Amino acid sequence: MGDTRRQILAVALQLFSENGYFNTSVHDIKRAAGLSIGAIYHHFSGKESIAQALHELLVERMSALLEERVAAAATVCERSRWIVADLFALAETEPTVMRFILHARHQEFLPDAPPICSTRPFQLLLKLVEEGMGTGEVRALEPTVGAAALFGGALRLIHLHLDGMLPAPLASYLDDCCDCGWRAVAA
Repeated sequence: MGDTRRQILAVALQLFSENGYFNTSVHDIKRAAGLSIGAIYHHFSGKESIAQALHELLVERMSALLEERVAAAATVCERSRWIVADLFALAETEPTVMRFILHARHQEFLPDAPPICSTRPFQLLLKLVEEGMGTGEVRALEPTVGAAALFGGALRLIHLHLDGMLPAPLASYLDDCCDCGWRAVAA
């Protein structure tokens, strides 16, 4: 990806996360990036195509992160803990990424994009629960319910962190969060 395209996406991520998609214009992105309007339109057909490219990039990045973790540990419990730790770390180090992924109502401005819960990262969480049921680590239950129980608390803590509602860093909640999630699904 070229430097100008990368710069446009980085600025758009920041502005979409801070102001929302509908409160950000291509001219706002142009100004914040210090580029000409022609440079923006050379790489993107408009604000929706910027948002689409950003969505695809972040979903791809999240997929790679989760795939790495799903392949790295021996047990489903260990993998789920590592996934939560990685998500917490991402929320701490790159809050704009997590805001865009979790807070943005993508279907309002990307009507052809699949709902975020049907993208590859969320499908990997379902697969992890299904695998756990297959190995006997996770009790028999609807995989969507299992994924919500296993990871829903972590995602809610991330929301609370992004809203400035937690008094301590996310990592300090890792043990309790993972223990609660695991108890909800363990066989």
